[in-house]
Amino acid sequence: MAAALITLIFLSYLLGSIPTGFLVAKAKGVDIRSVGSGNIGATNVFRILGKGAGIFVLTVDAMKGALAVSVIGPFVERGYHLSLPVFSSWTSSSSNLSEIMHHLPALAGICAILGHNYTCWLRFKGGKGIATTAGVFAALAPAAFGIALATWLVVFAASRYVSLASIVAAVALPLAVW
Repeated sequence: MAAALITLIFLSYLLGSIPTGFLVAKAKGVDIRSVGSGNIGATNVFRILGKGAGIFVLTVDAMKGALAVSVIGPFVERGYHLSLPVFSSWTSSSSNLSEIMHHLPALAGICAILGHNYTCWLRFKGGKGIATTAGVFAALAPAAFGIALATWLVVFAASRYVSLASIVAAVALPLAVW
């Protein structure tokens, strides 16, 4: 079991740790960490590099979370069931095995968010994780994500503050899941 969990954690963290905003800005000759808010996330990229770059970073960062949930979690689960060598340490004697397997996609999402927020490529200083978290919830709970997204859009349209819209959507999300 330990080998599969370590594989899941490592792959998900590694996927999340790709500093999309930093790489996009660097390709345009800008160190995004030294301009605007100093954050490498989509909002700062949008403000500094424009709409196209910001939307690209937002999309890729969200995809990192969604891919961790929808690909890495199930891959590890299938690897265990197919008895791939890396997963051979798992034992079927665990009475909680099915419960553990049920939570692997969520664990993969959490690890991707941590990778985004604390990227090893930039001395563990990453983004705020809003887009990556959105991708995780889009994959885990699409209906609740849709409600949170609608909430975000309404609050942003009314206030023009990304941070306020994100906070209100974050409060709406668990209510929508419930």
